[in-house]
Amino acid sequence: MRIGLYPGTFDPITLGHLDIIKRACGLVDRLVIGVAINRDKGPLFSLEERVEMIERNITKLDQSICEIVVEPFENLLIDKADEVGAKLIIRGLRAVSDFEYEFQLVGMNRAMNDKIETTFLMAEARHQAIASRLVKEIARLDGDVSKFVTPGVQKALRNKFALLNE
Repeated sequence: MRIGLYPGTFDPITLGHLDIIKRACGLVDRLVIGVAINRDKGPLFSLEERVEMIERNITKLDQSICEIVVEPFENLLIDKADEVGAKLIIRGLRAVSDFEYEFQLVGMNRAMNDKIETTFLMAEARHQAIASRLVKEIARLDGDVSKFVTPGVQKALRNKFALLNE
C-alpha cells in the first residue's frame, strides 16, 4: 500500500488545500492529512476545530480513489511520516518564495531519513494565491472569502471572529 503524508496547520483548510488533497490521492492508496499542532504559529482555530473542519470537507471527496485519514501531530514531520508508514511526504507550493524553505526542509528530512521522499504539488492556477493567513485577514476585516474556502469554513471564520470581537 502506498501511503502519503500531507502535513500542515490548515488554519483554516482552504480550496487550495482541498485541491492538493484531491490530486495527492492520485499518487497514493492512503493519504494521511497530518494536522500540525505548531504552538509557535498561534493558530486561530483549536486543533480540534481544524481536524473537524478537515474531516467535514474530505467527506465530500471521492474516497474510492484513496483512503483519507486525518491525524494531529506535534513531533518531527519525518518522524510522523515514519510513524504512519508513509514513504512520501506531499507538500503544496504556491509560489517560488515557498520553494526555498521547502528545499531546506527536504534536505533536513532526507538527512534524517533517506527512505522517505518528498513531492511538491501546485494547486490549480485559480487556487495558487490562496494562503490561510490571508484568508483569516480578509475574514477578520469582514471581507468575502467565499472564493477561497468552503461555505462551512466561511461560516466557522465568521463565527470565530464574532466571538473574538465580543
